[in-house]
Amino acid sequence: QVQLVESGGGLVQPGGSLRLSCAASGFIFGAYAMRWYRQAPEKGRGLVAGITVGGDTTIYEDSVKGRFTISRDSTKNTVYLQMNSLKPEDTAVYYCNVQIATAGRRDDYWGQGTQVTVSS
Repeated sequence: QVQLVESGGGLVQPGGSLRLSCAASGFIFGAYAMRWYRQAPEKGRGLVAGITVGGDTTIYEDSVKGRFTISRDSTKNTVYLQMNSLKPEDTAVYYCNVQIATAGRRDDYWGQGTQVTVSS
């Protein structure tokens, strides 16, 4: 079955860096785009970054452009989110996501999430 396991979150000071990892299994990793979402308290889950199947194209939410970098490693079935110059506004639970078509339906699969807290 599809499984996504995030890791790498933690507490950092403003201006610091973190690298999140998402280990994927249960599907053909190289056949699907991957995404990172985040959710702050009492707010909806929003897209942070996405990467295409081959990793040749990436997209970012405006507030993280120039600071975050999404990448994927096909040999490890892992997607990463390098986060630099972190701000308190980046505090949220970060989730890995893949959308897979099943019986003509697009289904979303999520990891358990990893907490990122940016505070001095």
